[in-house]
Amino acid sequence: MKIIAADVIVTSPSRNFVTLKITTDEGVTGLGDATLNGRELAVAAYLTEHVVPLLIERDPHRIEDTWQFLYRSAYWRRGPVTMAAIAAVDMALWDIKGKVAGMPVYQLLGGASRTALQTYGHASGRDIPELFDSIRQHLEEGYKSIRVQTSVPGIKALYGVAAQAQATGERYDYEPAGRGPQPAEEDWDTRAYLRHVPTVFEAVRNEFGPEIPLLHDGHHRMTPIQAAKLGKSLEPYDLFWLEDCTPAENQDAFRLVRQHTTTPLAVGEVFNTVFDFQTLIREQLIDYVRAASTHFGGISPLKKVMDYAAQYQIKSGFHGPTDVSPVGLAAQTHLGLAIHNFGIQEYMEHSEATNTVFEQSMTFADGFLHPGDKPGLGIELNEEAAASFPYQQAYLPYNRLADGTVHDW
Repeated sequence: MKIIAADVIVTSPSRNFVTLKITTDEGVTGLGDATLNGRELAVAAYLTEHVVPLLIERDPHRIEDTWQFLYRSAYWRRGPVTMAAIAAVDMALWDIKGKVAGMPVYQLLGGASRTALQTYGHASGRDIPELFDSIRQHLEEGYKSIRVQTSVPGIKALYGVAAQAQATGERYDYEPAGRGPQPAEEDWDTRAYLRHVPTVFEAVRNEFGPEIPLLHDGHHRMTPIQAAKLGKSLEPYDLFWLEDCTPAENQDAFRLVRQHTTTPLAVGEVFNTVFDFQTLIREQLIDYVRAASTHFGGISPLKKVMDYAAQYQIKSGFHGPTDVSPVGLAAQTHLGLAIHNFGIQEYMEHSEATNTVFEQSMTFADGFLHPGDKPGLGIELNEEAAASFPYQQAYLPYNRLADGTVHDW
């Protein structure tokens, strides 16, 4: 068997996605996700101009060899564009191998370690009553664990609050990337945020009790000492995790956070390789790995980093909002079902339009996700539907402080 074609498909059903379709001489096809929110065309060009020519005539079964070849032969390693491109190839090859074997990918990874994947949903509100309504709705939909985000008095627009005026798309396909030639400018005030967030979790616990696992995303906006302060102030409310509390490019920063709080920590959705996690895992500075298969080089390296994390009792919490396509989400669910140290899977339902383009075998019931038992990843691309949703330029927002300084969004 050999690869005879590899096509890069860019489509925008509610938001932009980049998909790689690999075809073999025996007619077997595989899909991979290369979506990089706000920089989609950079990955599409990288694949089309540099990667696809290298795939033709290669043996699709040599997944590890192909991964190492694409990573090492370019010399210029790592980075989100390179790793998203490699991820798409890796997923597509696993998809092909599963189809040839007649098995879902999770069976090739060692078989299921659980019956389904625990998920968490995204509840948010512009005020406490609206947040409570969102939590109740998610509980009614079956979610057992809830991420809590709210507006903050004094901040006009805040990440993660789907009902705000700047949020586009329906609630389940909340898309912070705004269509247009320039990114939206938002505001930020860390002191206001640190004052407000503990009062929100106090209200949620008083209303819903101690049983529901609650999560919160700091979105890289705090300094290490500010993150430590927030983690400590949230300890009475027993969070499942505090996510991305400070930029983790400086892995040493988490030593300071860890010294001051017992709130569990999750990080890694912007990471691209195991090297970004090396210190965090080895020194047990985090509790959950947030990497996404789409931005981490695919299934193969994500399994390796989770095997490494298992030595330190660190679990998975893979990134899973709708900027990971159904192909990328399927890749993660197969891996999550197989590994022993699975923790939780972030899950936002894609839009109806997206689900028309990506036909899926995944099921969501009673708060649990399963990739299905079709051979491969269980996703098929409706190319006619994909062609009906052309790419639209879109950028994620960015933040400025009151004095005009650009801040982490």
